[in-house]
Amino acid sequence: MPEGDTVWLAARRLNDALAGQVLTQSDFRLPQLADVSLVGQTVTSVAARGKHLLFRLSSGSVLHTHFRMDGTWHLYRPGDRWTGGPAWQVRVVLATASWVAVGYRLPVVELVTDEEAAVGHLGPDVLDDAFDLDEAVRRLGADPGREVGLALLDQRSIAGLGNLYRLEVLFLSGVSPWTPVADVDLPAVVRRAVRLLRANRGHWQQSTTGSLRAGQDHWVFERSGQPCRRCGQRVLLAEQGEAPYQRLTYWCGRCQPGPAPVPLTRRPPRPLGRTRYTP
Repeated sequence: MPEGDTVWLAARRLNDALAGQVLTQSDFRLPQLADVSLVGQTVTSVAARGKHLLFRLSSGSVLHTHFRMDGTWHLYRPGDRWTGGPAWQVRVVLATASWVAVGYRLPVVELVTDEEAAVGHLGPDVLDDAFDLDEAVRRLGADPGREVGLALLDQRSIAGLGNLYRLEVLFLSGVSPWTPVADVDLPAVVRRAVRLLRANRGHWQQSTTGSLRAGQDHWVFERSGQPCRRCGQRVLLAEQGEAPYQRLTYWCGRCQPGPAPVPLTRRPPRPLGRTRYTP
């Protein structure tokens, strides 16, 4: 699933292409919206809210989409060959005189009249210039016994973090993902999350180490069995959360002391139908 910075960058690219433009074509390849036409409406803006995309229209309606595990939007010039996947994976097509936006494999596509109905449940967005640190900390700390690694994934508490950033933030904070939130310096953790996502939102590659070289861009994420970049001890792997929503969790037992399960000896197979997101 893409992280908030990836969705933010996708929104910026879509906004640059579509904002202020009149739609000359709209094609919803979904039964519930098959008869809907947006032709003649102007795209007033495209914005990200956490991991959600909002296409705001001149009629007051909002097209709300979410990538989940492997959805994506691609931009093409009219007449270009579409390369985002086979035609049967296309869910939405929006075209103007200059651009064609194609949404592939989008599991959430809905047209709403009130965007708060779609995203009002989200906590403060780490990439929002008006991010409310106090409110995010309040929401995260509302269940003091909850494991911090799971709390950081709860978009109702803080919006925009996914598996990569929650693990990298906790490593940099020296906190085990299984530590109860009551025992964590939440303001410090949240500030670090904000800094990391904002540092990466201008490009597709997500580096938490400061290096953009392949294999050197993460501290622990997807590095199980490799030496910790700080202490040299082997990076560990376990699953966190209840099935079917458990997440692969990477950590260093020496740099992140605290409660932890017995590590896995090998990575479990990826569930069918789930693929890595590529912009």
